[in-house]
Amino acid sequence: MGNQKIYKSFDEAVMDIRSHSSVMIGGFGGSGGQPTRLMLALSKRDIKGLTIIGNVAGISETTGYGWPKNSKPIDQGIFFKKGIANKIICSFPVPASQNPKSHIEKFWLENKDSVEIVPQGTLIEKIRSAGAGIPAFYTSTGVGTIIEKQKEIKFFGKKKYLLEHALSADFALIRANVADENGNLQFLGTSRAFSPAMATASKITIVEVDEIVKVGDLDPNNIHTLGVHINRIVKRRKNDMYP
Repeated sequence: MGNQKIYKSFDEAVMDIRSHSSVMIGGFGGSGGQPTRLMLALSKRDIKGLTIIGNVAGISETTGYGWPKNSKPIDQGIFFKKGIANKIICSFPVPASQNPKSHIEKFWLENKDSVEIVPQGTLIEKIRSAGAGIPAFYTSTGVGTIIEKQKEIKFFGKKKYLLEHALSADFALIRANVADENGNLQFLGTSRAFSPAMATASKITIVEVDEIVKVGDLDPNNIHTLGVHINRIVKRRKNDMYP
């Protein structure tokens, strides 16, 4: 019997993501450690109403931001282009004065989707809190701004704070450099941004990796995410056209 965590294809790994699921996308932004192959596989699913959660969205496909030359930029806008998502929660949805407009911005302007903007530090803390079993926390970030609207406010001493709730998801799609057969992960560069926290805050975590090694081959002191948080592993092909 083979390892039940290791999947042969990206399509198979995302096959049970259904309509109206919430999906976290790891990485910092652009080609910075995002799970591109898993994103492409998900974009082909015949579903609708997804809520996408990630740091940055809608800045790569039309600008090429963060992508090597001669590569095809992909970002979370692909889910809106395909019509399978209608909400995104992120810290940076679109760059200013982008022309042509991203698919997320087009949908936003046409009131076809919902964009929820969360300060970057608050976003990662909301995700981390969900993974740690912390239902909510107070922060001073956003006080006196539009972020303050409809938030519970509390004073500690003379300082004002906003109540933020933890943020979990049905699925997390993340990218790592190396996984062992039990799902213990090592990240490289910006793939480590958001992905470790997302792995703990989702019901099912799916990871695409460059290499899979035997259990015991990874230095225990350099394991960034424990395999207990990982449900599925898919290995990328060598010399993949996508970063």
